[in-house]
Amino acid sequence: MTTETILLVGHGSREKSGNDEILAFAAQWRERQPNWSIEVCFIEFSEITMGEGLRRAATHARRVIVVPLILNAAGHVKMDIPQAIDAARLKFPQVQFLYTPQLTACDQLLSVVKRRLKSAMQTLDMPDPSTTGVVLLGRGSSDRHANGEMAKMARWVMEETDHELVDVAFTGITHPRLEKAVQRQSLLGMTQVVVLPYYLFNGTLVARIQRQVEHLKAQYPTIRFTSTDYFGFECEIFEVLEQRVLDVKRGAPEALMPCDGCKFRAFAVEHGQGGHHHDDDLPHSHDHAHDHDHEHAHEHPHNQAHPHDHGHGHAHPHDHDHSPTGVLP
Repeated sequence: MTTETILLVGHGSREKSGNDEILAFAAQWRERQPNWSIEVCFIEFSEITMGEGLRRAATHARRVIVVPLILNAAGHVKMDIPQAIDAARLKFPQVQFLYTPQLTACDQLLSVVKRRLKSAMQTLDMPDPSTTGVVLLGRGSSDRHANGEMAKMARWVMEETDHELVDVAFTGITHPRLEKAVQRQSLLGMTQVVVLPYYLFNGTLVARIQRQVEHLKAQYPTIRFTSTDYFGFECEIFEVLEQRVLDVKRGAPEALMPCDGCKFRAFAVEHGQGGHHHDDDLPHSHDHAHDHDHEHAHEHPHNQAHPHDHGHGHAHPHDHDHSPTGVLP
């Protein structure tokens, strides 16, 4: 039995290549950290479910560090993963489960976005940032804090570059959509537009973005469009995840996800607003007959029916009890 296993949690995709990329990402991470035991599981669209991943990790480790390979904290990060961890704690009471924050907007991800933007500009005939609009295109969520992280990154890009117009748009759930953002940039006189998908790996939505860009080229023949690839295997992604794990190892106060052990999550589940699992052995908090036309169209609002509003994400210290999980041995 090992002392510690790291469980990397990917979203999962209907597109098999997307899941294969996450498995390849984990393989590269093992090469970077040969002394770490790293397992992989998926929230949905995979046989390697969270329940199965947690079971595998817990059967040969005394401590499991759960690391979400997800950009922004919405329903999956705040509800689904913590619920799966709760179920695993009941099954494996001898194992300590620790849950790190998601990737979120940070300097490392900003470096990736800026590098992609610079590369895209070099493909344009007139690489003039004053006439080139930028659209940072994310998945979209019903969680305002997750969408706010996108807006934060868009602002950072404008602060760090010479582009005067950097908009945020979403592929679903919320607005504006890509078409509306391009319409705005056209009205404001942009002659070129760079679309920057804010995605980690391949999937059905990435293919949809490519089709949308092609339609926009025909709709706006006087505008030159270019789009970048998803983030994939950039070194900064590994660096952020490694920092998450090292923070847990040294017992840093910010190392653990506030949603792990949050009483609001229990309140939400009790009132039918919890996350949902794609695991038969994990508790389902509600019946979700959602349209899965795209991979995340069923994000659940995290800010409704709350007895009090907290405008700072999910961290409300007076309502948290981390004693079962937050103390490192």
